Amino acid sequence: MRKFDDSYRHKGLRKKLMDILREKGITDEQVLAAMNNIPRHFFLDTALDNIAYEDRAFPIAEGQTISQPYTVAYQTQLLQVKPQDKILEIGTGSIYQATVLAEMGAKVFTIERQKALFDKTKQYIFRSKYPNLKFFYGDGFEGLPTYAPFDKVIITAAAPFIPPKLIDQLKPGGKMVIPVDEGVHQRMLRITKLPDGTTTEEAFNNFSFVPMLTGKNGYTS
Repeated sequence: MRKFDDSYRHKGLRKKLMDILREKGITDEQVLAAMNNIPRHFFLDTALDNIAYEDRAFPIAEGQTISQPYTVAYQTQLLQVKPQDKILEIGTGSIYQATVLAEMGAKVFTIERQKALFDKTKQYIFRSKYPNLKFFYGDGFEGLPTYAPFDKVIITAAAPFIPPKLIDQLKPGGKMVIPVDEGVHQRMLRITKLPDGTTTEEAFNNFSFVPMLTGKNGYTS
């Protein structure tokens, strides 16, 4: 069984990473504090322990990735997270992004379409620390209508278009952060839902994500 150890070395590397994120333009100190509190190496294979705090993405199971720390910080900063925000996350993946949101005091509902990755959430080491983090197996394009409406929605995969059902599940005044476009790079958008149900759209930097796919992907024989 893996032994989880957050050493002084790990904490020092994490502090250096936060300095790098500041240099790259991350200004939300609540985001940086949350990321500084979370041992990213716990979310990676032990073979990557020595490089876990480099500012880059790493592969995880099922052809997915744990996002680059700068990307996590950037999306979280755009989301303008407040304590007790009810947030829908599309793409649980390694659970790292969801943990950052939970550390910031949000109520997080996260969906994963890959059954193998969803099953790994049963061994989530911080389950007792973050009772405000709930896991679901499903199609991200469908969202979680039973639990709607949400204050915020965050999509951690490249969406070919803005999913209308996720807009429907957003509260008036709510915000969605989503990378949109097919191809190598996606535009990071922040969408705000107005009281009359219409939306406004802001475009930010380009990023590169794995594609957001429809349906659920269970085990294959």
